[in-house]
Amino acid sequence: MFDPSREDVRRFFCEAWRKHGERLPLSPLEALALDWIVLHPEYHALLAAPEQALAADFGPESGRENPFLHLSLHLAVAEQLQVDQPPGIRAAFERLLRSAGTPHEAAHALIDCLAEVVWRSQRDGAPPDAAAYLACVARRAGAAGAG
Repeated sequence: MFDPSREDVRRFFCEAWRKHGERLPLSPLEALALDWIVLHPEYHALLAAPEQALAADFGPESGRENPFLHLSLHLAVAEQLQVDQPPGIRAAFERLLRSAGTPHEAAHALIDCLAEVVWRSQRDGAPPDAAAYLACVARRAGAAGAG
């Protein structure tokens, strides 16, 4: 099982950004990551400075969003949608997409729901609750459609 360290994850995103800038070939996973990196220009300067990226602290007390966690969650939901896991996530995303405006906004709604489910799982010492995840996405789709 692949279990990257914090540094491995940060290097991966920085390397994908570097390769893009130098017009070098990307692996399929790097290409997928790049799709999301491009949509987050607020991360570009950090990704272009690997040593700074490796040293940066994004703990809750810093008050800063962790760009590496955010991009990793983008990759996670992209994979979930590709394989429809948990079952029904692709259909739930399609409903959300119809009401969210853009695919990026819809992906952010999925990320919010996934982060909540993972946090609860860690807090409770239990496996992630797929039903709660799908219910959260359904609520978000309903709220976006009501606006």
